[in-house]
Parts: sequence; structure tokens; C-alpha cells
Amino acid sequence: MWLTRSLALLLTAAAPTAIGDVLLIDGVEAAAPTASARPARGMTKARVESRFGAPSAKGAPVGEPPITRWDYPDFVVYFEYDHVIHSVVRR
Repeated sequence: MWLTRSLALLLTAAAPTAIGDVLLIDGVEAAAPTASARPARGMTKARVESRFGAPSAKGAPVGEPPITRWDYPDFVVYFEYDHVIHSVVRR
């Protein structure tokens, strides 16, 4: 009886971790083909705007350091001060 409960607890605890890993990997693989069509980390705001055009919306800076969000039809770009820290594909 004790062994059965221990095994059930172990399987229950491990299940969410395995599912989360699969979802993360699927998301990375889905975004990989579009990586070249998005701003790269370190690009300046001026460079992003010259290469991809004006964003459809610009968010106000939030926090310290200031993080700014620019929305494009296919992706969202996040800046810290004047440089890209991340770009995310829209689903």
C-alpha cells in the first residue's frame, strides 16, 4: 500500500514537468523559422524602424530600467532603453 501511494505521488509530481518541457520545445521550434524575420537582440530602435517600418502601436516605457513594447502585425518587440531585448511571434 505504501509503495503504491509513493509511486502515485511520484508520477503525479513528474507529469506537469514533462508536459511543460514539451510545450516549451514546441514553442521554440515553431518560432525558429521566423527568427530571421524579426528584430534581433541588441538592435536599436532606429534600426528596427528602418528595417521593419513604423510599428502599429508603441507602448509607454514601464519600470526601471524602462521597458518599451512595439507592436507589429506579426510580432512584438521589447526594448530596454534603446535596444531590443526580445521579439515574440504573434499567434
